[in-house]
Amino acid sequence: MTYLWLNVVFLVAVCVFWIIAMAAHGRRARRRIAAGELTTTPRPGRRVAALFLTLAVLLVLTAIFDNLIVGFGIVSYDEAKISGALVGVAPLEDFAYTVAAVFALPALWVLLPAKESR
Repeated sequence: MTYLWLNVVFLVAVCVFWIIAMAAHGRRARRRIAAGELTTTPRPGRRVAALFLTLAVLLVLTAIFDNLIVGFGIVSYDEAKISGALVGVAPLEDFAYTVAAVFALPALWVLLPAKESR
Protein backbone atom coordinates (compact mmCIF):
# COMPACT_ATOMS: atom_id res chain seq x y z
CA MET A 1 0.00 0.00 0.00
CA THR A 2 1.34 3.43 -0.88
CA TYR A 3 1.30 6.41 1.44
CA LEU A 4 -1.24 8.08 -0.84
CA TRP A 5 -3.78 5.27 -0.46
CA LEU A 6 -3.20 5.11 3.28
CA ASN A 7 -3.87 8.85 3.46
CA VAL A 8 -7.00 8.61 1.31
CA VAL A 9 -8.49 5.95 3.61
CA PHE A 10 -7.55 7.92 6.71
CA LEU A 11 -8.83 11.27 5.36
CA VAL A 12 -12.14 9.76 4.25
CA ALA A 13 -12.65 8.40 7.77
CA VAL A 14 -11.80 11.79 9.28
CA CYS A 15 -14.15 13.54 6.83
CA VAL A 16 -17.04 11.23 7.77
CA PHE A 17 -16.27 11.74 11.47
CA TRP A 18 -16.22 15.54 10.98
CA ILE A 19 -19.56 15.57 9.12
CA ILE A 20 -21.20 13.46 11.83
CA ALA A 21 -19.77 15.67 14.59
CA MET A 22 -20.89 18.91 12.93
CA ALA A 23 -24.40 17.52 12.36
CA ALA A 24 -24.63 16.47 16.01
CA HIS A 25 -23.33 19.86 17.10
CA GLY A 26 -25.94 21.63 14.97
CA ARG A 27 -28.77 19.51 16.40
CA ARG A 28 -27.54 20.20 19.94
CA ALA A 29 -27.37 23.96 19.26
CA ARG A 30 -30.90 24.00 17.81
CA ARG A 31 -32.21 22.18 20.90
CA ARG A 32 -30.48 24.68 23.19
CA ILE A 33 -31.93 27.60 21.24
CA ALA A 34 -35.42 26.09 21.42
CA ALA A 35 -35.02 25.54 25.17
CA GLY A 36 -33.92 29.14 25.67
CA GLU A 37 -30.43 28.20 26.86
CA LEU A 38 -28.80 30.12 24.01
CA THR A 39 -29.78 33.67 23.18
CA THR A 40 -27.82 33.98 19.94
CA THR A 41 -27.69 31.76 16.92
CA PRO A 42 -24.33 30.02 16.40
CA ARG A 43 -22.41 31.36 13.41
CA PRO A 44 -20.96 28.39 11.52
CA GLY A 45 -19.20 30.69 9.05
CA ARG A 46 -16.89 31.94 11.79
CA ARG A 47 -16.13 28.38 12.85
CA VAL A 48 -15.29 27.35 9.28
CA ALA A 49 -13.13 30.46 8.80
CA ALA A 50 -11.20 29.63 11.98
CA LEU A 51 -10.81 26.06 10.80
CA PHE A 52 -9.29 27.09 7.47
CA LEU A 53 -7.08 29.76 9.05
CA THR A 54 -5.74 27.09 11.41
CA LEU A 55 -5.24 24.75 8.47
CA ALA A 56 -3.26 27.38 6.54
CA VAL A 57 -0.98 28.17 9.48
CA LEU A 58 -0.35 24.50 10.26
CA LEU A 59 0.33 23.63 6.62
CA VAL A 60 2.99 26.35 6.47
CA LEU A 61 4.56 25.06 9.68
CA THR A 62 4.38 21.48 8.39
CA ALA A 63 6.11 22.53 5.17
CA ILE A 64 8.92 24.17 7.11
CA PHE A 65 9.54 21.42 9.64
CA ASP A 66 8.93 18.47 7.32
CA ASN A 67 11.48 19.89 4.92
CA LEU A 68 13.96 20.21 7.77
CA ILE A 69 13.51 16.67 9.08
CA VAL A 70 13.52 15.11 5.61
CA GLY A 71 16.36 17.35 4.41
CA PHE A 72 18.57 16.44 7.37
CA GLY A 73 17.80 12.76 6.93
CA ILE A 74 15.99 12.32 10.25
CA VAL A 75 13.04 10.83 8.34
CA SER A 76 13.16 9.16 4.95
CA TYR A 77 10.53 7.67 2.67
CA ASP A 78 10.55 4.66 0.39
CA GLU A 79 10.63 6.17 -3.11
CA ALA A 80 8.39 3.37 -4.41
CA LYS A 81 5.62 4.26 -1.94
CA ILE A 82 5.38 8.03 -2.42
CA SER A 83 3.57 9.75 -5.28
CA GLY A 84 6.63 11.74 -6.29
CA ALA A 85 4.92 15.09 -5.68
CA LEU A 86 7.15 17.06 -3.34
CA VAL A 87 6.89 20.31 -1.42
CA GLY A 88 10.56 21.14 -1.20
CA VAL A 89 12.01 17.77 -0.24
CA ALA A 90 8.99 16.57 1.76
CA PRO A 91 6.46 14.31 0.02
CA LEU A 92 2.98 15.72 -0.44
CA GLU A 93 1.51 12.77 1.44
CA ASP A 94 3.10 14.05 4.64
CA PHE A 95 0.63 16.95 4.73
CA ALA A 96 -2.39 14.66 5.12
CA TYR A 97 -1.67 14.21 8.81
CA THR A 98 -1.96 17.95 9.35
CA VAL A 99 -5.23 18.12 7.43
CA ALA A 100 -6.61 15.17 9.42
CA ALA A 101 -5.66 16.73 12.75
CA VAL A 102 -7.21 20.09 11.87
CA PHE A 103 -10.55 18.44 11.12
CA ALA A 104 -10.54 15.58 13.64
CA LEU A 105 -9.67 17.54 16.77
CA PRO A 106 -12.50 20.11 16.54
CA ALA A 107 -14.91 17.28 15.69
CA LEU A 108 -13.82 15.40 18.78
CA TRP A 109 -14.09 18.60 20.82
CA VAL A 110 -17.75 19.20 19.91
CA LEU A 111 -18.68 15.56 20.53
CA LEU A 112 -17.17 15.39 24.01
CA PRO A 113 -19.62 16.35 26.76
CA ALA A 114 -19.22 19.86 28.14
CA LYS A 115 -17.92 20.18 31.67
CA GLU A 116 -20.72 21.01 34.07
CA SER A 117 -20.40 24.44 35.68
CA ARG A 118 -20.68 24.47 39.45
